[in-house]
Amino acid sequence: MTKIAFSLIVCCLMFASLTEREDSSGFGSAQIVALDECDPATFNAPNAVGPDFCRNIALGAATTFSDLFAKAAAGTPDPNWDFEPDALTVKKGTTINAVNQGGEPHTFTEVAKFGGGFIAPLNAPGEEIVPECAGGFSKVAVAKTRILQGSQLQVTGLSKGEHLFQCCIHPWMRAKVEVK
Repeated sequence: MTKIAFSLIVCCLMFASLTEREDSSGFGSAQIVALDECDPATFNAPNAVGPDFCRNIALGAATTFSDLFAKAAAGTPDPNWDFEPDALTVKKGTTINAVNQGGEPHTFTEVAKFGGGFIAPLNAPGEEIVPECAGGFSKVAVAKTRILQGSQLQVTGLSKGEHLFQCCIHPWMRAKVEVK
């Protein structure tokens, strides 16, 4: 029994060292998930965003279109609209996969400083639009960071240091990536 346990420990250590080498070589990846709970009935209404915009698959949880804006205006945005994890530490060369598992589109936009997005009523009171989000999807740099429902965006080539990402639509959706 002791020889079997020792063999298992050696195998685990060998696997861990191979994984470590793979990450430091730039072949590793990490995932950040974009989540939301849009209510299809209110988001897809003609007087809101329109047909087939919200494709929420969450069971029993939903935020109405008016509640989303009311909570943002009050400075208490819906915590169920989030990037998970909020903070991540990776090695240089790691690919970040931002995956949208929410019901509506988001962006995963790198910003110099957190701030407001391009839909002013969703910004915190007094919060200015960050330059990286200004212009919305008419700006190619913002459009390239869009992640539609069920899709993903790969971010590569991050330098050492802290990188800030936010959704330019729902600016309270934020993530810090520390590259070592």
